[in-house]
Amino acid sequence: MQIFEFVMLVCFGLSWPISVYKSIKSKTTQGKSVVFIIAIIMGYISGIVGKIVNNQLSYVLTIYCFNLIIVSTDLVLFFINHKNEKIIKMEKETNERKC
Repeated sequence: MQIFEFVMLVCFGLSWPISVYKSIKSKTTQGKSVVFIIAIIMGYISGIVGKIVNNQLSYVLTIYCFNLIIVSTDLVLFFINHKNEKIIKMEKETNERKC
């Protein structure tokens, strides 16, 4: 039974490394939703807790943990990029006032 859950997690989890790569490359939060990312993180945490509580410690738990780490990385990058966007905006406004 867990093979289907494993396949679902792998398929769903394939998109997150791409998202992290795009966050690093673009250095922007454009197209990102912090609420969505947090909802996904909560889902993975719930899945991990469910596996632990039901004593289903298997390879599927490893995929949950891996996906949680990758999505959490994307969340950290969101806040880093958001901060950098604010700094750039403030610098731009300061430069416009000088002119």
